[in-house]
Amino acid sequence: MADTSLCRLSAVETVDLLRKKKVSPLELIDAAEARIAETDSAVNAMVIRTFDRARARAKTLKLPDPETPGWLGGLPFGVKDLSDVEGVITTFGCRVHKDNVAQRSCISVQHLEALGGLVVGKTNTPEFGAGAQTFNEVFGITRNPWDTRMTCAGSSGGAAVALASGQVWLATGSDLGGSLRTPASFCSIVGFRPSPGRVASGPGVLPLNTFSQNGPMGRCVADVALMLDATAKHHPLDPLSYPAPSVPYARSASNPVAPKTVAWAGDFGGACTYDAEVEAICRAAAERFREIGATVMEKAPDPEGARESFQIFRGHHMAAGNGKLLQAHRELLKPEVIWNIEYGLSLTSEDLRRGLILQAGVQQRFARFMADVDIMCIPAAPVPPFPVEMRYVEEINGRKMPSYIDWVLGASIVTMAGLPAVSMPCGFTRSGLPVGLMLVGKPRGEAGLISAAKLFEDIMGIAKRLPIDPIVRH
Repeated sequence: MADTSLCRLSAVETVDLLRKKKVSPLELIDAAEARIAETDSAVNAMVIRTFDRARARAKTLKLPDPETPGWLGGLPFGVKDLSDVEGVITTFGCRVHKDNVAQRSCISVQHLEALGGLVVGKTNTPEFGAGAQTFNEVFGITRNPWDTRMTCAGSSGGAAVALASGQVWLATGSDLGGSLRTPASFCSIVGFRPSPGRVASGPGVLPLNTFSQNGPMGRCVADVALMLDATAKHHPLDPLSYPAPSVPYARSASNPVAPKTVAWAGDFGGACTYDAEVEAICRAAAERFREIGATVMEKAPDPEGARESFQIFRGHHMAAGNGKLLQAHRELLKPEVIWNIEYGLSLTSEDLRRGLILQAGVQQRFARFMADVDIMCIPAAPVPPFPVEMRYVEEINGRKMPSYIDWVLGASIVTMAGLPAVSMPCGFTRSGLPVGLMLVGKPRGEAGLISAAKLFEDIMGIAKRLPIDPIVRH
């Protein structure tokens, strides 16, 4: 019988056991399979299983030197069902692609597998990652393990749930307007959106796109740093990617340096709207940086133009990737995807020029702001987890959301600034639902951000509560 107690170890602890040959990759695959069997009927996170593929690869593993940064040594992980794994179905959460088998793995998966990562399954995602709520017509709804009546958010919702439930030790995610950070907040795990080009991605239809980024997801900061080391490198098919850092990110987690200045940016001067309880929890959490000697101030950069430029480039992104699909299979697409593609197709050259100019202004103002600040903080999600029956949040504190994606505007603003960001568990609502604080770093400031996140994690002590058995409520 598989030892599912292994699933309660961190990725770093488990890799250490692999390095010392105290556990085998096959034992870990067995443990992951057993844990998925125990938990997934309640949450529906791991929607495609690849245990046979993982076992076949485990038996022929060719590993680099165990001291290689990001060495995984046979560690099972999950892949979001927007990313290709060779020989495995990639549905993108869409009925059109329900039988689509990938011919090759995406760049991130290639890098992870080269260091000994073993794919044990694909995690659920909304259709084409559109909408921060994980449901689709292929696999159905993914539920929050803290309360199965609630959503896990999205679009990396299945990944966040698989981690929180102990199904895998690491999971891939991707983030355009909060798709890593929002589900991390809703599930009390760590979701890291890196700087553009830090994690090579693709190949895709828009290789010079700086907005959608792949990033690591884990149950603690050290695990995320390990996964970032495995994927932070150049690949010729991603022209924005750049070489690995000279000092591994794992060192920033094991020997963190405290930030000197922390800014609570709140609602960016009224641009965003937050649930009152969520805002209070996040504000109090940001103040705790004082405990490690940081100066905490209330200060925010100007986000003018961020929302408009984000809507323009999100629409452009959706139209470029799925415009032909709309013409051929409109009846198989969900309404939000149809709206977003049509908006993208309606954009003029003047719209795109305006978007570029607005985005440049946002990036430059935020970069100047971060020159005097080590870490900026805002709520990772504006509301706590909400019922799975809701497609998206339509109103916050009486303020109507203009579109299906506007409820995560804070995350979108950070996207347009081009800054690295991480969602960190920071507390729970009175009803016991998770809340996350977003820490934002300097341009290409992953090392400093990981340091700050590790120290914050130690202060809060929440990571020790994971993984959890799904709390099934009706």
